[in-house]
Amino acid sequence: MSVKQIIDECERLFNDLDFSYVKEWKKRTGKKAVGFMPVYVPREVIHAAGMLPVGIMGGGADLEIIKGDAYFQSYICHIPRSTIELGVSGKLNVLDGMLFPAICDVIRNLSGMWQMLFKDKYVKYLDLPQNFDKTIGGEFYKFEMRTLAEDLAHLGGEPVTADHLNRSIQLYNDNRRAIADLYKLRAEQPHLVMTSEAYLLLRAGIVMDVEEHTQLVRRYLHDVTKEKRHKMDNIRVVVSGAFCEQPPLALIKGLEQSGCYIVEDDWVLGARYIEGDVQLAADPYESLAQAYLFHAVANASKYEDQHEKGAFLVDQVRRLKAEGVIFCAPSFCDPALLERPMLADALTREKIPYTSFNYSENTGQFSVFKEQTGTFADSIKLWGHS
Repeated sequence: MSVKQIIDECERLFNDLDFSYVKEWKKRTGKKAVGFMPVYVPREVIHAAGMLPVGIMGGGADLEIIKGDAYFQSYICHIPRSTIELGVSGKLNVLDGMLFPAICDVIRNLSGMWQMLFKDKYVKYLDLPQNFDKTIGGEFYKFEMRTLAEDLAHLGGEPVTADHLNRSIQLYNDNRRAIADLYKLRAEQPHLVMTSEAYLLLRAGIVMDVEEHTQLVRRYLHDVTKEKRHKMDNIRVVVSGAFCEQPPLALIKGLEQSGCYIVEDDWVLGARYIEGDVQLAADPYESLAQAYLFHAVANASKYEDQHEKGAFLVDQVRRLKAEGVIFCAPSFCDPALLERPMLADALTREKIPYTSFNYSENTGQFSVFKEQTGTFADSIKLWGHS
């Protein structure tokens, strides 16, 4: 399979709002599938129950919202309306349950609405700890995961034994390593790994079986190094703010075409939420809790009590030798837009250039964004950076 064939397959999965892969997987295995909203859920627990975790990232740019707008007010982000549209139109009937992790009030409300609309489906609002003391937040999170495991066993999956969960942790560790290698190669040779391709690979991973996806990423990494791709006179940037509602693919391609090499981002963050391996242990719930508390990336939906806001972003810029930051957040995303001024202050103190704009997952016109980031790139080329 060539690089083009790999990316074409990923794009097919990206555009498939009928979730054909999930239907085929269920038919082939006879097992169930559980959907989850961004940003992070412990997919290892779902997998250990013998089920397929399926990321639901909204309806994208091409879904026409007809019924979804009737359920939410207009001054919130777009993702809940498109997700409702997918649900009431029957496109999510393939799922046997839905998880709504603690991201913001909108997702909390969406979980309640889902319970009312789909009474025959398993629905859980997954609370994530905001206290990072392992004896408080850690114990709470272990309780939440064990409750989820018991629910999934009752739903029809396999009992989540320690051996099953350790096996799933091992498979997701392998997947995280493959994705880390993908991001490492992109940072080192951004002309070789196009961000639009890396993004499509990540999006495929939230639908595919984890082992199959790891093999796909490894195959891409092997084959793309043989590609002859020319270097461009682009600046190196970090993109921040799109951790939940995802940007349209055309917007990502537009950023690349505007003279920017994207060397770090927070897209499809659930696939890269934990840095490094989760330890295999007699109590794997303890390992998952420790990983979340102490080895999770900073983002707007996660409370930070020990580190200065913006330090994580500044470190990314310095470590990856980026020349600037693009704040790219969904319109009406309270966590991202409330965090942005604090991040901007941190960048200003460090004399790191940045620019910002807001988008919606169904945004159709990108020329303004492309011109803005193109001007940003040109200014850095002309006048330099810190």
